[in-house]
Amino acid sequence: MTHYLSFILFLPLLGAIVLLLVPKENERAIKWITNVVAAVGFVVSIPLWFWFDPQNADFQFVERAAWIPSIGAEYFLGVDGLSTLLILLTTMIGFIAVLSSWNAITERVKEYYVFLLVLQTGMLGAFMSLDFLLFFLFWEVMLVPMYFLIGIWGSANRLYSAIKFFLYTLVGSVIMLLGILALYFYNHSVTGVYTFDVTQFHRVNMPPDLQWWIFLAFFLGFAVKVPMFPFHTWLPDAHTDAPTAGSVILAAVMLKMGTYGFLRFSLPILPEATRQFVPFIAVLCIVGIVYGALVALAQKDWKRLVAYSSVSHMAMVMLGMFALNPVGLTGSIVQQLNHGISTGALFLIVGIVYERRHTREISEYGGLSKVMPVYAAVFLIMTMSSIGLPTLNGFIGELLILQGVFIYSKLWAAVAASGVVLGAAYMLYLYQRTMFGKLENPKNERLADLSQREFATFAPLLILAVWMGLYPAPFLRRLDTSVQRIVARVSPQYATPTAAIGGENAPRPQPPVAVAAAAERR
Repeated sequence: MTHYLSFILFLPLLGAIVLLLVPKENERAIKWITNVVAAVGFVVSIPLWFWFDPQNADFQFVERAAWIPSIGAEYFLGVDGLSTLLILLTTMIGFIAVLSSWNAITERVKEYYVFLLVLQTGMLGAFMSLDFLLFFLFWEVMLVPMYFLIGIWGSANRLYSAIKFFLYTLVGSVIMLLGILALYFYNHSVTGVYTFDVTQFHRVNMPPDLQWWIFLAFFLGFAVKVPMFPFHTWLPDAHTDAPTAGSVILAAVMLKMGTYGFLRFSLPILPEATRQFVPFIAVLCIVGIVYGALVALAQKDWKRLVAYSSVSHMAMVMLGMFALNPVGLTGSIVQQLNHGISTGALFLIVGIVYERRHTREISEYGGLSKVMPVYAAVFLIMTMSSIGLPTLNGFIGELLILQGVFIYSKLWAAVAASGVVLGAAYMLYLYQRTMFGKLENPKNERLADLSQREFATFAPLLILAVWMGLYPAPFLRRLDTSVQRIVARVSPQYATPTAAIGGENAPRPQPPVAVAAAAERR
């Protein structure tokens, strides 16, 4: 298909336009249209898994057209293994978020679903764009619908949380834009061509001092989005006050925008500055891993506990990435997918009991497994997934990250491993307090178990958690060439000949573990 990516990209936006034509009083039609659009969006993205060629080192499904020729901006889309997996995660989570909202939203239903669909297009566009200005456009587009989702349909402190989220991200974005412009003008000074082509920037060699400043600008933009310590303070508030679907999308997809930015732009475009900043970022990551876990352990609000767990998990993702070897990078990307699956499910779990009881206080619950056995079983599986229990998806990501970090620094790996132990502590403590014990609160005695619709929101997440835990090879295989492209720029000592050759008929690269081990021996 010539315009396959565009079809995936603009289908949610087309659905939003259709919703604008439906009378706001017809809420049932609005819900059905949105659910159908989200389901079709997920279904039409599935062939991407089969049509993507893992052995081809080039960007695939490329679409290119003039957009603003006077400044060299293009409508330029394309995907590699990294963006393919994140696009599939986005379309799946988008469908789940829409389906989970069926009974949760009762006011201004039309506007709510329009914002959800516009947000979906913004996220997909950011993962597909290979033109830096186009990427920045979609990056900014995401801000507006999420701001309104939190500010209108959120809980008690929704306006404060929405404004805080907007300002933090906007400040980071403006500074990132300055870095993009610096890169744009430097490329012109070298090549004589004005362009925002990301693939061209991947080939530019800049002086280290300029790299340093541009890396810092990108770092502030992406670190806020991850969010890294100490830029994380907007996240617990935004998660706590967002509606359930907003929290699910924020945790599962939007936080990955920051890590995707580092992988797509900072590491391959600014390799020397990246290597200089490794100790600084590693310290922030280690602090974030331990701090996020300890604060999560002390939470009394169910949703804030899950929010602080994201701070710890995303810090682990960043640490694996900045080990700058194939094992750590692969583990970092896999763990991004794992975090989207497990933490997205955990926010759905909180949302279900919140719809029934309208409280997130952990002390209000206890013994729920007696009245909600199916719910308790799903919660248990996703708890073990978040902890990283072998045979579930979280294990392989944490294993690869710790192995990659161990290659770089045994001390870093030892401290980071404490985050795994603390993660098990706060998640098991949460499960014990809510699911086990006596059913003492009479308000919990008649709580309904999962409905078929609610179980349907968990079904794809449960399947993926088991699939990635038992057989992660198909996911790892799709990341080989993407990881090698990054490694060839930022850590050439680990690169294989495939990374330099590329092309459609290039041989499949060695597994990242083997490459890292060979480089370590050298």
